[in-house]
Amino acid sequence: MGLTYKKEQQLKRMPIIQSRIKASKNGRYIIQQTVITNVKPVEYYQAVLANTVKVTDEPLEEDELMIEEGVEMAKNVA
Repeated sequence: MGLTYKKEQQLKRMPIIQSRIKASKNGRYIIQQTVITNVKPVEYYQAVLANTVKVTDEPLEEDELMIEEGVEMAKNVA
């Protein structure tokens, strides 16, 4: 059973995901690389750039930071 036209069009719009796994030259490491290719029309990016908002860099106060040790985070999750 083949795909419907609608499903084919939906799949064409999805990003292409490629995964490569190889060993390092010395054989001590495994290198896993993921490449995500997303094709969009130029008009899409022109619209995005036309609607950009200027972001100002404001320093965070001490009470705005979420600082938690990794061990404490693991205890909260478990």
